Amino acid sequence: MTIRRAVAAVAVVGAAIAGYLTYVHYADVAPICTTGGCEKVQASKYAEFGGIPVAVLGLVAYAGVFALTFVRHELAAAAATLVALIGVGFSAYLLWAQLGPIGAICQWCLANDVTVTVLAVLCVTWLLREPA
Repeated sequence: MTIRRAVAAVAVVGAAIAGYLTYVHYADVAPICTTGGCEKVQASKYAEFGGIPVAVLGLVAYAGVFALTFVRHELAAAAATLVALIGVGFSAYLLWAQLGPIGAICQWCLANDVTVTVLAVLCVTWLLREPA
C-alpha cells in the first residue's frame, strides 16, 4: 500500500468517526457509549468551537486530507500534514478538557485521538517522501 493510500484510508476512518458524531449532534440522539461519558462530553461547551460542532470541523478536516491524497504536488503533502498536526493539537486540547473540566471520557473522542495521531504520522511520512 502506498503512503497516499494509507493516508486516504485513515482519513476515511476519521471521517466515519466524525460523521457519526456529527449525526449524533444534529439528530439530538445519545451516542452509543461503553465508557459512560459520551453524552456528557457531547453536551459540554467543548463540543463546539466558534458555534460549530467540533465533529463537523473534524469531518471537514478528514475530507480535506482525503481529497489532498489525489493531488500530485508536494504542496498537497504539506497541506495534509499541516491539517493533521493541527488536528493532533486540537485533539490534545479536547482530551485535556475530558480529563479535566468535563470529568468524563468519550470513547469516540479517544478513537478520534488515535486516528488523527496515526494520520499525522502518515502525513509526515508522506511529506518527507514527496519529491521536491
